[in-house]
Amino acid sequence: MVFLKLINKTLTLDLDPKSTSLQNLNHEIEHKSGIPIPLQRIFLSSRRLIAAEGTTTTIADLGVGPNSTITLNFPLFGGMQAPVAPKNRLEFLNTKPPPNYVAGLGRGATGFTTRSDIGPARAAPDLPDRSAATVGGAGPAGIGRGRGKGPGEEEEEDEADEKGYDENQKFDEFEGNDVGLFASAEYDEDDKEADMVWESIDMRMDSRRKDRREARLKQEIEKYRASNPKITEQFADLKRKLHTLSTEEWDSIPEIGDYSLRNKKKRFESFVPVPDTLLEKARQEKEHVTALDPKSRAAGGTETPWAQTPVTDLTAVGEGRGTVLSLKLDRLSDSVSGLTVVDPKGYLTDLKSMKITSDAEISDIKKARLLLKSVIQTNPKHPPGWIAAARLEEVAGKIQVARQLIKKGCEECPKNEDVWIEACRLSSPDEAKAVIAKGVKAIPNSVKLWMQAAKLEHDDASKSRVLRKGLEQIPDSVRLWKAVVELANEEDARLLLQRAVECCPLHVELWLALARLETYDNAKKVLNKAREKLPKEPAIWITAAKLEEANGNTAMVGKIIERGIRALQREGLGIDREAWMKEAEAAERAGSVATCNAIISNTIGIGVEEEDRKRTWVADAEECKKRGSIETARAIYAHALTVFLTKKSIWLKAAQLEKSHGTKESLDALLRKAVTYRPQAEVLWLMGAKEKWLAGDVPAARAILQEAYAAIPNSEEIWLAAFKLEFENNEPERARMLLAKARERGGTERVWMKSAIVERELGNIADERRLLDEGLKLFPSFFKLWLMLGQLEERLSHLEQAKDAYELGLKRCPTCIPLWLSLATLEERMNGLSKARAVLTMARKKNPQNPELWLAAVRAESRHGFKKESDILMAKALQECPNSGILWAASIEMVPRPQRKTKSIDALKRCDHDPHVIAAVAKLFWHDRKVDKARTWLNRAVTLAPDIGDFWALYFKFELQHGSEDNQKDVLRRCIAAEPKHGEKWQILSKAVENSHQPTEAILKKVVVVLGKEESSAEDNKH
Repeated sequence: MVFLKLINKTLTLDLDPKSTSLQNLNHEIEHKSGIPIPLQRIFLSSRRLIAAEGTTTTIADLGVGPNSTITLNFPLFGGMQAPVAPKNRLEFLNTKPPPNYVAGLGRGATGFTTRSDIGPARAAPDLPDRSAATVGGAGPAGIGRGRGKGPGEEEEEDEADEKGYDENQKFDEFEGNDVGLFASAEYDEDDKEADMVWESIDMRMDSRRKDRREARLKQEIEKYRASNPKITEQFADLKRKLHTLSTEEWDSIPEIGDYSLRNKKKRFESFVPVPDTLLEKARQEKEHVTALDPKSRAAGGTETPWAQTPVTDLTAVGEGRGTVLSLKLDRLSDSVSGLTVVDPKGYLTDLKSMKITSDAEISDIKKARLLLKSVIQTNPKHPPGWIAAARLEEVAGKIQVARQLIKKGCEECPKNEDVWIEACRLSSPDEAKAVIAKGVKAIPNSVKLWMQAAKLEHDDASKSRVLRKGLEQIPDSVRLWKAVVELANEEDARLLLQRAVECCPLHVELWLALARLETYDNAKKVLNKAREKLPKEPAIWITAAKLEEANGNTAMVGKIIERGIRALQREGLGIDREAWMKEAEAAERAGSVATCNAIISNTIGIGVEEEDRKRTWVADAEECKKRGSIETARAIYAHALTVFLTKKSIWLKAAQLEKSHGTKESLDALLRKAVTYRPQAEVLWLMGAKEKWLAGDVPAARAILQEAYAAIPNSEEIWLAAFKLEFENNEPERARMLLAKARERGGTERVWMKSAIVERELGNIADERRLLDEGLKLFPSFFKLWLMLGQLEERLSHLEQAKDAYELGLKRCPTCIPLWLSLATLEERMNGLSKARAVLTMARKKNPQNPELWLAAVRAESRHGFKKESDILMAKALQECPNSGILWAASIEMVPRPQRKTKSIDALKRCDHDPHVIAAVAKLFWHDRKVDKARTWLNRAVTLAPDIGDFWALYFKFELQHGSEDNQKDVLRRCIAAEPKHGEKWQILSKAVENSHQPTEAILKKVVVVLGKEESSAEDNKH
C-alpha cells in the first residue's frame, strides 16, 4: 500500500511497490484523482520520480517502499487577472442595501418605513442588477429616476408577464432557469409526496452502497493504523514484561516530579503578627489556678457559674456531641445480657418517615398551589379542583389546611360523592362518621357513600345497620345487597336474598345464591322463577343440573342441559363452545361430574366442522388434561369414541388417560371395549395383557393373549408377548413351545433371537449354537445373531472362533458399531493395543463421524497409560463430531480439575440439551459440593433421557450420599416407572445371564455399586 498526498487530502493506493512500474502508478493516480498523466509531478520527499526511457523500472527501485508517502504536484495554468474598471462613486445608489439597514442611523436619525419601501401587495420577480449598465456606460436619454419608463420598458414588462418569468433573473445551479418559473407556486401534498419518493430513492441507493463504503473505510482505517501505530501499541510488548519486575525494582523506580514553570515560581509569603487577644487566651488555657474564683466561692465552690469558662476546645465539643448521640441511641435500644440490641429495621423506618423537602420541591408546591387556587376560584363548582388542592396540602404536610379546603369543596359541590369520600379520608376517625353522615344526607342515592359509611363501622352489626339504611334509600343496589348478605347468618341471608331478588330480579347471582340456601323443592321453584325472569342466562340451567345431581337424580342432568341449550337457542342466544367447556371444568371442580359430562356431550360438537372433529376433540382433551380437568378430558374422549368407534388413536389416548389418572378397573373396561370395536389392533390387546400382568393376574393376561391370537392369528407381536409373559414368569418350557410354534409358522429374525436367548438362560449351549446357526442361514444380515454367536464363543473361551464370528458378521454388516467394538475389545485381550488400534481405525474409515468408535479409541489409549495419544485422539474426535454429547462428556472428565469448568462451558455451547453433557456438568457440581445445583442438573438429565439407566444410577447414588430418604424413594419410583433399557453399564448388567429376571430396582442398585467401584479405582490411580 502507498499513500498519495495531494494539496488538501491523502489518497490510499493499493499497490505493491515491487511489482508496480512508474507508468502503472501514473495510470492509477489518474484513475483515483482524475489528474491527467502529462500534468503529474510525483515526488518522494524532495526528489522527483523519473524513469529512464526504454526501461521497465519499478517504483521500489526508485526508493518507494510499502506504506511510503509520495507527493503529487501539478501546474496551474493561467495568467493575470483582467483589469477591473473603476467603480462609480455613486454605484451604491443602485445596489441593494444590507439587511436591517436604516439610513442615517449613525448620525442619530430615526428610521421610518413608507409604502414605497414595503412595495406592492403582489410579489414581483427580482429586478436585474443595474450596476452593470452604469459601469458600462450611461443609459439612454430620458431614462432615470423620476422620469417614468423608457420606450422599450413597457414591451419588456408585457413580454415577461406573458412568459410568467423574467429571463434576466439569476441562474440557479440546481434548478436552472426554472427557479423563477416555480418561485410563486404553492408547495402542496403532491410536491411533498414527490420529495418523499425521491428521498426514499436516495436513501435506498445510499444503503446499497453503504456496506461497501463502510468496508472500504474500515479497511483503509486498519491499514492506516497498521502503518501509524499509537504510542501505547508501540510499547505494548514492553508493558507485558513489567510483570517480571520484583517489588524492590518497582520501589526503586524514581517518581516523576512536577517541573512545570508554574511550580518553579516563588510564591509570595506574608507574615502577620499574632494579636494580643490570641496570646492572652492561649496563656489562660495553659495556666494552672489553685484558688477559687469569687463567683465560685459564692456558689459554694461546687458548681461553675454559666459562661465563666469559654469553650475553646473543639475536640471536646465533638466528643460531647458523640456522647449525646450515644445516649439517645441507648434510650432507643434494649440491653440484654450486656449486649446492646438496636432494632435496625425500625430505626431505618423512622429515618424514612422523616420528610426532607428541598428548595425545588417547595417551589413546585408553591406553583401548584397558585394554579389550583386559580382553578377553585374561577370554577368553584369543579370537584376535581378541590380534591387536587386538598391533596396538595396533604403532601405539603398541612393537613389542617387540606381539611379546610375539602370542607369548602363539600359546601360548593354537595352533590359530588368523590368530594365527600375525600373529606372522609382526610378527616380524623372521630370526625369521619359525621362527615359521611352529611354526605349521605346530601346524596342519599350514592352507593359509594353508603359503602364508605359501612367501612367506618367496626362491628358487623353496625355495618349491617348502615347497609340496611342504605337499602331503604337504594333498594335496587346489587352491591349493597351483596354486602349485607355477606354479613348476615344463613337464615337472615335467605330472608334478605328473597327480598333482594324481588328488588333486583335481573341479577342472576342473587337468584343462584338464594337457590343454594333453599331446600331442594324451594330451590327448584327459585330456579324456575329465575328462568322466567332471565330466559337468556345459561348459569340457571347449569345450576339446576347441579342441584339434580346433588340430590341423586343423575338421569335428569342430561335432560336439563339438553333442554337448556334448546331453550337458549330459541331465545336467539349463540352457544359459545369454549365458554361451555369452561363451565364443564368449573362443574368438575365443584364435584358435579355428571353435569360436566352432560355439558360436554351436548356442546362439544357445536361449531366444529365434520372433517375437523377428531383433531379438534383430541386437542381439547389434551388441553383439559394439562389443566388438570381429568373428568372433562374423559368426557371428551367418551363422546369422541361414540362418533369414531374404529379410530385406534382415540382409543389409545383414552387408555393412556385411564392408565395415568384412572383405576385398573376403568382401564380394563375401556380396553375390553376397545378390542371389541378394533379387534385387529395389536397394541390394544398387548396393553390389556400387560396391565393384567403388572397387576399380578397372569392367567388373565394369558387369556387376553389367547383372544388376541384368535383375532389376529399370524401376529408376531402377540407371539413374542406371550413368550415374554411365560419367560418372565419362570415358565421356560411354555416359552420354548411358543417360540417353536412361531418358528414353524415362519417367524422373523426376532423369533430366532428370542429362541437363542431362552436356550442361553437354560444353559443349553448346543441348542443355542444350533439355533444361532440356523438363524444366520436364514437371516445373515441380522447383526444381533452374529453378536450372540461371538459372545457364546467368548463365554466358552474360544477366542479364535469368536474373532471369526465377529469378522464374518462385519462382512455382512460393515456398518454395525457393536460388532466393531466387540472385535476391538477381543483383539485388545488377545493381541494387545496395536491390533485393537488397527481395528478401530478400520472401523472409523468405514463408519466416519461415529462418536462411539472415537470414544472407544480414546479409552483404549487411556487404559494403557498413553494420555498424550488419547488427548490427540479426543481433539480429532471433537473436530469430526463437534456436536457429540458422549465425546464432550468424556473430554470434560479427561481434562485436569481446574480446566473442567471451561471445558463444560464449551460443551454446553455445542450441545446444550444433550443428557451426557448435562450429567457430566452435574458431576462437577457434585464434586464441588454444590448439592442443589447437582440435583437440578441430574434431574434434568433423567428427564431428557429416561431410557438411559446410567443416569438413573448416578442420580440414585447422589441421593444416597446427599439426599433424604424421601428423595431416594422418589428417584427409585421414577426409575421403575421409566423402565430404562439402555446405558453403557446398565446394558452390561441387565443382559448378563445371572441378572435376566432381576427387577429394575435390583439392576439399579447393582449399577450404583459398579459406579462406586469405578470412582474408588479412579481415586486410587490418582494417588
